Amino acid sequence: MPELTVATANVNGIRAAFRRGMDTWIAARKPDVLLLQEVRAPQAVVDEYLEGWHVAHLGSAIKGRAGVLVASRHPVLDVRRGLPSPGDGEEADVHTGRWVEADIALPDDAGTLTAVSTYQHSGSTKPGEEATMEAKYAYLERTTARLAELAVSPVPAVVAGDVNIAHTRADIKNWKGNLNSAGFLPAERAHLDRWAELGWTDLGRAHGGDGPGPYTWWSWRGKAFDNDAGWRIDYQYANPALAPACRKVEVDRAPSYAERWSDHAAVVAVYEV
Repeated sequence: MPELTVATANVNGIRAAFRRGMDTWIAARKPDVLLLQEVRAPQAVVDEYLEGWHVAHLGSAIKGRAGVLVASRHPVLDVRRGLPSPGDGEEADVHTGRWVEADIALPDDAGTLTAVSTYQHSGSTKPGEEATMEAKYAYLERTTARLAELAVSPVPAVVAGDVNIAHTRADIKNWKGNLNSAGFLPAERAHLDRWAELGWTDLGRAHGGDGPGPYTWWSWRGKAFDNDAGWRIDYQYANPALAPACRKVEVDRAPSYAERWSDHAAVVAVYEV
């Protein structure tokens, strides 16, 4: 059966990532599908960097923030940008550029794959920043509602990206020091429990063992990368129609601090389709 390689990465700005060598990584890895977050660029810039790809992109209404895309070597048949709104009002700017779905034609007439790139809110527990957590929980509720729909779809689906939540103690090096930090709060982690209950498989953990790690994000500051003091906050989730097709998952941690093209590492999954 043919293989399909799907890679997800928070690029921390597509311009900066390519400047630091992301293009070399793409040439070596040869992914069939790229799911990128924090693209932070207009369509013209995206098209320049991803020339030759079929691209579904959703930017943020806030300049220099967020932005997600699905890029495929195979034809994109349909695109859905953003999550269904809970009301009839316009989407708040803070929620834009965080969810894009693309239906991709699989090779050899093997059907379609629904690929989703998502960038969930980071949030903050600092005094005076309560609104950031309110936005995070509100968007998580909407995400969970959409995942409930995709979970029961007969179409294989992968939902991937920077979720900004470490699910368990195995997903964060300094869990004791972050019990009250955004990204490791019980109410946040409960959403990931719910996704599992809906039938979604966390492929990174399913294929990566019990941990700790492998981590996917390390601060640029200090010795976090050198000491592997990281967080696993980047995921590939597969619905029941896709999960059995996954053969392996790898985290492409840079060989050294100097060779990083983002503060995140790409999570790469190989599927038999």
